[in-house]
Amino acid sequence: MANEKREAPGIGNNITINSLGEPTSDLEVFSKEVLKALISDNLPPTPSNFSLYFDRLMEEKSESFRKQVNAILEIEDGNDDEQSMELEKSLKEGFVSVKNILQVSASLYKNMALMTKILEKHKAELQTNPEAHAVLRIVKGLDDDVGKLNGILKKQTAQMKTLYDETANIIKSVENETIFDNQYGLYNRRYAMNKIDQERQMVLEFKHKSSLIALKLSKEIETQISTEKVLHLMTRTIARLLLKTSRRSDIIAHYGNGLFLMLLKHTDTPSAKNAAQRLYELVASSNFFLAEKEYNLKIAIGLAEISNNKSAEELIIATIDAMNRADEAPESVHYIVYEG
Repeated sequence: MANEKREAPGIGNNITINSLGEPTSDLEVFSKEVLKALISDNLPPTPSNFSLYFDRLMEEKSESFRKQVNAILEIEDGNDDEQSMELEKSLKEGFVSVKNILQVSASLYKNMALMTKILEKHKAELQTNPEAHAVLRIVKGLDDDVGKLNGILKKQTAQMKTLYDETANIIKSVENETIFDNQYGLYNRRYAMNKIDQERQMVLEFKHKSSLIALKLSKEIETQISTEKVLHLMTRTIARLLLKTSRRSDIIAHYGNGLFLMLLKHTDTPSAKNAAQRLYELVASSNFFLAEKEYNLKIAIGLAEISNNKSAEELIIATIDAMNRADEAPESVHYIVYEG
């Protein structure tokens, strides 16, 4: 019984669980490698750190092994932050529906008001014709009924307006605690600053190295495009590419005005440079077509090492400063590292 093997449910015959003894699958061997690397770097084997090292060491494995493990990971549920993002998205969609209901109700009220004016006009015309007294009585009765209906509708519209304002206040209070940027499908500025501040504390505690990257569409591209809508589409393309190339442990956020931040945990400056170069090349290899004209996307990148003697806001400002200098640098310069 000591060496009993059983299949992990839903995974396949090539992944086994050994209750005792040595690991019997590539995944078990790899998990021990991850744990060994954590201990070697003097880090506590918490779920967060294990997941982070798991992703980082996975990059060194073969493509077939990565596909095998990713297939297993897809079976697992998303983390709490991802679930919160989906909840926020649904909440905002619900608020849009409430707005649409109010707009339809307002349109109905306007139409009723218009009908009332039309009846008043025809009633005035009939009053000038002595032979139309019978019709005038009918119109007056109809006018009274429409007036009552209009009054009821006006009252109900006011009630809906009150409910809408209350809903808007609820949404506003929720948005003050949100982590999701609805515009680009990434984390938002508030979440990024919290995570950077947390990572500062971890760096101080465990003495490892982490890095921050700031990037945006280059001025060269922005000057070629005069339409805000097209610039927004280009920026959305960059956001999708960031999600495509990032590790699960990376924090990608929209800081505002088309500027993105990437928090690379347990990543020193040389590794962050490699990541920045990959990002630059990935975006540069992406084409954007506009009115039969082809544009090669280009980004400006700045990066800095996380330091515990700077606040999260100061680190972000320093990284953005490096990004802006990269934007002004010659084309051969793909990124600039903040050396402060």
